[in-house]
Amino acid sequence: MNAPDDTTQPVASVERVTVRYGTQLALSDVAADFSTGAVGLLGPNGAGKSTLLKVLLGFVTPTSGRMQVLGLDVAERPLDIRARLGYMPESDGHIPDMNAVSFVAYCGQLAGLPESDAMQRAHEVLYYVGLGEARYRNIETYSTGMKQRIKLAQALVHDPDLLFLDEPTNGMDPKGRDEMLELVVDLATRKGVNLILSSHLLPDVESTCARVVVMHQGAIATQGSIAELKERRRQVFEIRIKGDRETFVQALHGIGVECHDAEDDLLRVFINDDQGPRDLFAVATDHEIQVRHLRPSVPTLEDVFAEAIGEE
Repeated sequence: MNAPDDTTQPVASVERVTVRYGTQLALSDVAADFSTGAVGLLGPNGAGKSTLLKVLLGFVTPTSGRMQVLGLDVAERPLDIRARLGYMPESDGHIPDMNAVSFVAYCGQLAGLPESDAMQRAHEVLYYVGLGEARYRNIETYSTGMKQRIKLAQALVHDPDLLFLDEPTNGMDPKGRDEMLELVVDLATRKGVNLILSSHLLPDVESTCARVVVMHQGAIATQGSIAELKERRRQVFEIRIKGDRETFVQALHGIGVECHDAEDDLLRVFINDDQGPRDLFAVATDHEIQVRHLRPSVPTLEDVFAEAIGEE
């Protein structure tokens, strides 16, 4: 694998990009930078993540805006860019009646590798993604998880400078999902591959990426270092109450405290700098609500995401 260049320049960037499908606005004045290493492209289904990747690939022509990938202008040099990219699409794209090694080798040849080199690389990457023992099987006999792995293999076969991974754990069982994420981490760290991981699953992004671009309704909601985005959050407490939950939440909103639902009937509350636990107990007392559990917590990517897209 090629190590990323030691540079502060982003591996991909979009500047004021708008995309329309007929009357539907898919991307609205999007501006984002994707730095070297592993960057998450996070957002709910329909947020515009796949469209943004296709814009960067040159598959979709925007209504307006500029895009650069690996220092090249997408509008001017899309084929040169694609030759240096690996793309793992969300949907399956295998060729019927081909076994895995033939398919991956064929993808390598399409990317410009000589036939012998493509076949050698196909064997190597299939072993890397965990399909070495199944490489002579017809892909149509593969499970959903195995088909995800074959998509990763074809994206890696030509040793790309940048990987686009679109929902790489889609449809996988928990064990397969963990193994796929381990491969992503290995690619970004030990192999030194630049990658953009597009997902609606927050744990996938948080476990693999140092930076994130959050999308919502075709626009950028927030972007930056995950650690820094968490640090910008207010102090967090987990609280469980006995009493009217809706009344308590409304009362907290009245004193400027943000609340999110969490697991096990917990509320995650975000207090301001001039507030503390005493304020939470005071609200509970005023509304005859009993506090059963209260403890400090730490901000999570889920908190950042909820704030970015305006969830309360």
